[in-house]
Amino acid sequence: MMKLKVENLTFSYEGRKILDQVGFCVKDGEFVSLLGPSGSGKSTILKILTGVLAPQEGRVAADGKEIRGVNQVFAYMPQNDLLFPWKTVLENVCLYGYVHGNLEEARREARENFPVFGLAGYEDKYPSQLSGGMRQRAAFLRTALCRADILLLDEPFGALDVITRGEMQDWLVKMRKRLNRTVILVTHDMDEAIYLSDRILILNGSPAKIGGEIVIEEKDRGREWLYDQGRLRRTIHQYITGGISPDNSKEREDG
Repeated sequence: MMKLKVENLTFSYEGRKILDQVGFCVKDGEFVSLLGPSGSGKSTILKILTGVLAPQEGRVAADGKEIRGVNQVFAYMPQNDLLFPWKTVLENVCLYGYVHGNLEEARREARENFPVFGLAGYEDKYPSQLSGGMRQRAAFLRTALCRADILLLDEPFGALDVITRGEMQDWLVKMRKRLNRTVILVTHDMDEAIYLSDRILILNGSPAKIGGEIVIEEKDRGREWLYDQGRLRRTIHQYITGGISPDNSKEREDG
């Protein structure tokens, strides 16, 4: 079932065209990564989806219904955790419930999920008392508690050190089934995209277009599997640098 359809998105900023007729579809429950170099318009696409930015051209539809402006279809998680330092971890993750008048339900659901997110015992702690990875898990829980069908992750592990980032990626691999959401991840990290995604959409060019698509069918993923994906890394690099023509821009990786 098709969850999201993006058609012909075009966006310019200060007279410079950032996106040019970008279009793609995402299936219900699919994990899709938007991969590309810095400045390729990946985060711009997420901001258009959330309604923070309006495209000059194009259309966004979820479940067959067109979406315009700020909406509740998407839950957005930025690179920085944005936890309020004066609020406890529980208070931070329940902000959506507080804003929408269902705080008690949000507290109950949050407490049930604290062990799942590796945060048991930290409900009444403050962000300064958490490690970087724990702060990101708290931010992820806050995003997951939103009633949105589609999670938008904007380089959520980009500010972490290499070891913690790898641990968070391993954690997210294990969390996939439990989340049971459609996810769009923005990243410029090839390994992160390969490890986490069902499908990778590669942005390249200026203005940016979808220059390639890779389907990853391997379900039993681990670090050893990831280390063996040298051929796939080379293919992705060719897509990003324009070494593969858009006419031959779809690849299937069987693991």
